[in-house]
Amino acid sequence: MTEAAPNQDPNTTPEEVKDNKLVIYQMMTRLFGNKKAVNKTYGTLAENGVGKFNDITDKALQEIKKLGATHVWYTGVIEHATMTDYTRFGIPLDDADVVKGRAGSPYAIKDYYDVNPDLAVDVRKRMAEFEALVQRTHKNNLKVLIDFVPNHVARFYQSDAKPSGTQDFGAQDDTSVGFKPSNNYYYLPGQALQVPNTYNPLSGAHRGPQEDSKFKENPAKATGNDVFSATPSENDWFETVKLNYGVNYQNNRTKHFSPTPDTWNKMRDILLYWAGKGVDGFRCDMAEMVPVEFWAWVIPQVKAKYPNITFIAEIYNPKEYRNYIVNGRFDYLYDKVGLYDGLRRLMENKGQGNTAEITRVWREESNGLSNHMLRFLENHDEQRLASNEFAGTPWAALPAMTVSATLGTGPVMIYFGQEVGEPGRGHEGFQGEDGRTTIFDYWGVLTHQAWMNGGKFDGGKLTEEQQRLREFYTKLLNLSTSREAIREGKFYALTAQEGTAPAGVYAYLRHTAKERILVLVNFNRQAADYGISIPASAFSAMGIDGKGTFILQDLLFDTPPLFFQPEVKTSITLAPMSAHVFLLQQK
Repeated sequence: MTEAAPNQDPNTTPEEVKDNKLVIYQMMTRLFGNKKAVNKTYGTLAENGVGKFNDITDKALQEIKKLGATHVWYTGVIEHATMTDYTRFGIPLDDADVVKGRAGSPYAIKDYYDVNPDLAVDVRKRMAEFEALVQRTHKNNLKVLIDFVPNHVARFYQSDAKPSGTQDFGAQDDTSVGFKPSNNYYYLPGQALQVPNTYNPLSGAHRGPQEDSKFKENPAKATGNDVFSATPSENDWFETVKLNYGVNYQNNRTKHFSPTPDTWNKMRDILLYWAGKGVDGFRCDMAEMVPVEFWAWVIPQVKAKYPNITFIAEIYNPKEYRNYIVNGRFDYLYDKVGLYDGLRRLMENKGQGNTAEITRVWREESNGLSNHMLRFLENHDEQRLASNEFAGTPWAALPAMTVSATLGTGPVMIYFGQEVGEPGRGHEGFQGEDGRTTIFDYWGVLTHQAWMNGGKFDGGKLTEEQQRLREFYTKLLNLSTSREAIREGKFYALTAQEGTAPAGVYAYLRHTAKERILVLVNFNRQAADYGISIPASAFSAMGIDGKGTFILQDLLFDTPPLFFQPEVKTSITLAPMSAHVFLLQQK
């Protein structure tokens, strides 16, 4: 990659993307370009195949851009533990006893300064191939996001790519004590780690290298999910170790932040390293497991050098949202516990959902949080909405995705394959048959491969239904960034205030001084009748006279316009699992 000129921020594109409405396309990078469809349970890289950086071509990126994306989140870029043997390239072999799945978890980082060798055509030139992908992404007017995993590392962490003068985590630790502010890890002196004896997924022909239940770690280190035990369970993050940010968890969580903990300095340098390669932002894994004081310290430092960089926090505790935005200085937070959970219940068709949950979300987030919430229906952790374990049909996404994309001015995200109805079927390996797309094993994502069409990225093998679904996502996501009322407008609830809408139907307005949008959705699996009525208070809020005749033109679907008068309810029959985004204009 060509180095930036002095004082030039490399995190810019030829046509700078406006960040007031991000549309993030998340891909599991090792799966995205894989053309093999063998899909053998616990299959090796040779058997099941793997995608490469180079598979993400200009054409692929152009089609992602056409879909409406502004950012691409390349998941699993930084080198992590794997069962695949790369010792011939000077990369140490990981012990299979502490690797989940054949490919390994992308969140068990093995070297913060290197990229996953799986993703390179020429392993020796793996970093150059990643740098070329960054350049290629920018050339196609998209920005680059990668994971930053600050809370834990792989059991066998060893950087062979670290800059000169950089020390590995734990290199100077005092292992005779459980906690020391200057240590990078937490220890259990006098105790050796015992890998869960229930973890033995591979046997016979599946058996992995070094899978012999003889992994040695003495003294044992605390496990990534805050388990201070030498005998973590299989359900723990036993393949990882917790990093020490100066919090003594075994002594009332006392904080020791002065002098600055060594882990803080190491992590700042890692962030600056990747920002220097042109990475435009970081999705910060389990950010709330790291003290907010660290984020308050590090984010301003990174932004001082790279002002356009974006920080997104994976966080699940609503009580901490404001803390991590205001004090931690994050740009955006996951809206999982709020909007995602509420929309999921509406999509599952079990009679447990209620549109009042949408109202609760915007009310709770109306005090400045909404603009900072990242909305989504799928990601690598969640079940595919088309799976039998979730909604059972990709069309349930129409109302839910429309709400996710248009409820606020904050970002929205989709996961690769979502736009063509990927159902997440198959027993890939470690995760089993669970409606998710594996993050632990090599696999071919079949509906995505139909769109990929052997590398043409033209949707040539999609069914007509899949093509229609992708057209819906394309229209919706492009609307969310092109329409001023969605991108930056104010919100006005309709059904939440009038209380007369059928169950499962929801309506609201988004508006600026120049544009008004009416969003109307039906979550039901059957048709519903709704009487369109906009009260005088809504017209007052929008700053227009609510008299005369108005036109509603559907921006999502090519249908005849609707005419209505505010004082007269205009009945509309909403199709099952349907969505409308109407442009509201005076006749």
